[in-house]
Amino acid sequence: MQCPKCRNTRLQASKVEEGLPAMGCPACAGSLLSLLYYRDWVERNEPPVASGELATEVVEEADAKMALACPKCSGLMTKFSVSGALASRIDLCGRCDEAWLDGGEWQLLKSLELAHKLPAVFTEQWQRRVRSEKMAQLKRERLEQQVGAADAARAAEVKGWLAEHPQRATLLQFLASD
Repeated sequence: MQCPKCRNTRLQASKVEEGLPAMGCPACAGSLLSLLYYRDWVERNEPPVASGELATEVVEEADAKMALACPKCSGLMTKFSVSGALASRIDLCGRCDEAWLDGGEWQLLKSLELAHKLPAVFTEQWQRRVRSEKMAQLKRERLEQQVGAADAARAAEVKGWLAEHPQRATLLQFLASD
């Protein structure tokens, strides 16, 4: 099997984690992970303790921007976002049940405490939440561009206070009445 990212490098037997076999690319450090082996590994292992460090620098650069072809069936793999705050996406072949992890993505999943929850990333509910996070981030960035960082932070603080206030409607009506 050839690496779906490099296209000319042969995948070799490797491990993403002790007891979790994969097919790895020596050139780009990506790994083809069978979700069948992954599920077995999850059942046999306790969730790892997060290191607290995000491996985003490595992953942001390593993420394959184009659609990848599955090394097993040559079908197109679907990209799934891990988080609204990160550009990293995991590629999944729905036919073969194989996931492609770009170099550094396994470390990112571990740091986000998602190493034992990988299938959740592939759900519509997860992807909807990611899109919502991205939209909220874009709104905050747009507001910062329009009014500056300090005023945007103050507006977010007031918005949070209003969201929890029992007289929210009354306060909003007062603010809108000018």
